[in-house]
Amino acid sequence: MTKSSTEKKRIRRAPQNGGRDPPDSPSKKGAQTKDVYQLFAEKVRDNKQLQSRWAIMQETRVEYFRGKDFTVFLKNHPEIKEILGPDQTLDSEEIVNILLRKNLLIRCDRLVKTVRPGKKKLSSWPAHFQIHHEQVFSENDGFFAWTFMKRRTLWQTILSFLWPVLALAICLFPVYPYQCKIVVLYSCAGALLFILTILTLRAAIFGLLWILLGKRVWFFPNINAEETTFGELVRFWPEKDEDAPIKWTSRLFYFVVAVVFMLLLRHHAPDEAARARYQKQVSNIIDDVLEWSPKLALSGMMENSKEDMNVTERNIPEMNVKESEGNADASAERADDVSGETDDVADPEGSRLREED
Repeated sequence: MTKSSTEKKRIRRAPQNGGRDPPDSPSKKGAQTKDVYQLFAEKVRDNKQLQSRWAIMQETRVEYFRGKDFTVFLKNHPEIKEILGPDQTLDSEEIVNILLRKNLLIRCDRLVKTVRPGKKKLSSWPAHFQIHHEQVFSENDGFFAWTFMKRRTLWQTILSFLWPVLALAICLFPVYPYQCKIVVLYSCAGALLFILTILTLRAAIFGLLWILLGKRVWFFPNINAEETTFGELVRFWPEKDEDAPIKWTSRLFYFVVAVVFMLLLRHHAPDEAARARYQKQVSNIIDDVLEWSPKLALSGMMENSKEDMNVTERNIPEMNVKESEGNADASAERADDVSGETDDVADPEGSRLREED
């Protein structure tokens, strides 16, 4: 009886599936699936083919995309779903719903749902959001924001270390050699002039086409954009204007304003003498900055100290002369007093007559 029961226990404890390891538990499967979707979300977010923008949601900046863009992105890049393993056959709706359940995404809703004056429809890329009450996928009017921190690239890490070095280099600009100051000055002036030229041409072309043709056309890249990709930065041709046409009364009003503004600038423009004076002042300031050096500063401090010492040395003899003259006057006064008292003692009758008089 004892031997048979022991053999039964051994049989029950024998490994199943021909000695292979037992399958993963449900908890391990869930953790593995979560890691796979985390990698999938990071890979999709790092891909520049999926259009995305930045917006404000509850006082927090978030990066979001549209549901229809995500569907088109998965259709054009089906290889990106290979990281999901057995779930790569799922469609975009099921994938987004899983990401929503795993808190890797959150559905957003427009904060402003009314059309602005002069517009026919709402903006395609809103700038302010609120959390949607239904956290499910919607292709037509759905906006979805990433909830995890974006992985830092190598260049971002390198730049984070270079920023303090750049700040220190800017602070040490006064002690640079003269040639280095010239290079830095002309480089910064050239970059600033290029940016101002681009912005001026961009605004002038926009204003001219807006007044004459009633079209909103922005040539050249938008340097002032807060978030822009490299492709948008170097794009020359503008996008299609989807806004409502401009009224002729508005175009006429701004044409009159532009003409009056240019006439005022021409009337109040400085003359040649004033321009030469301003140019000389600016040139003097630049020369002072470029020619300054620690040696000159130390030599100037030494010269000032020498001048102070010379002034002090010149003042000391004058003070001694004044003190000696004062002492002589005091001695003379005391001698007069003593002589007067002696005369009174020698001739008491005369002193009495003087007192009576």
